Amino acid sequence: MRFLSFRRAVALAAVAAGLLAVPTAQAASTYTPVRGTDFFAPSGVWNQPLAGNARLANNSRALVATLNANFPAYVPYINTASYSTPIYTVPAAQPTVHITADHADPKLVADFNQVPLPDDARPAQGTDGNLVLWQPSTQTMWEFWRLYKDASGSWHAVWGGKMTNVSSNPGYYQGGYGATASSLPDVGGLMTLQEETDGVINHALAVAIPNPKAGTWVYPAQRTDGTSTAPNAIPEGTRFRLPASLNIDALGLPRQTAMMAKAVQRYGMVVTDKAGAVTFKAEDPYLYTQKFAFDPYAYLFGGVSSTTFLSVFPWQYLQVVKS
Repeated sequence: MRFLSFRRAVALAAVAAGLLAVPTAQAASTYTPVRGTDFFAPSGVWNQPLAGNARLANNSRALVATLNANFPAYVPYINTASYSTPIYTVPAAQPTVHITADHADPKLVADFNQVPLPDDARPAQGTDGNLVLWQPSTQTMWEFWRLYKDASGSWHAVWGGKMTNVSSNPGYYQGGYGATASSLPDVGGLMTLQEETDGVINHALAVAIPNPKAGTWVYPAQRTDGTSTAPNAIPEGTRFRLPASLNIDALGLPRQTAMMAKAVQRYGMVVTDKAGAVTFKAEDPYLYTQKFAFDPYAYLFGGVSSTTFLSVFPWQYLQVVKS
């Protein structure tokens, strides 16, 4: 609650100083609070709680050992200001633009032809250039991989996807679309700033890992960029969870670590992509910082790197749920 009160104070000060304009369809993009539960079906991949006695995979121990073998060589991390996911929420009247699909896939060409993307949108820093565009009035979401403007100011994206009827979607793209290597949505499993304010995450988390298994994946993944041929390599789509019987409060974890552990206990964490370390994804803070002139993660993380509080995450207790 301390963060919530501080955020309100910052917002009120900004309003008093005349820094915040009332948004219109033509106005500059502004931060809009969202939660992961705003997306996808309640009974789908991300929002359905796990049964306390959910069946475990036969190779659960071996896969957990593979994950833990990444430490300490690859320190765990949360992507925030780069390789993260900005979410742009737009109204029904938002003007549309054409986005050139650099890979001229016919479906992407059609899906990217008229997109309500604000001209001042900024993809996440880093080579992935991710961005999620959300239009609640039409229940439509677009996501982009390597979104950029060319020298003439025209928008391009190397890949991505468009999803309609988002609230009833099970939580994945079909046909090889989407910004992640597994076709699991970029906003799926994302930790949002509103959830940080709430102090609770009511959905599964997404995690990327080094060296996922080559050539195969498990549900809910729809494809993979895995490269490892090791016998106990982890397939993309694998869902880890903490046992329902584990007393997380008794572990004395930092606030952020405990929030994540409770989400993983109730919903699990799903391997969605390949990365250079075991990596979680958080909502990009750029729009928030523009609105409130305040870096929320510097406050939330107590001025320390996410590797510090993730080092005490109860990795050793993880299990793999049968897919």
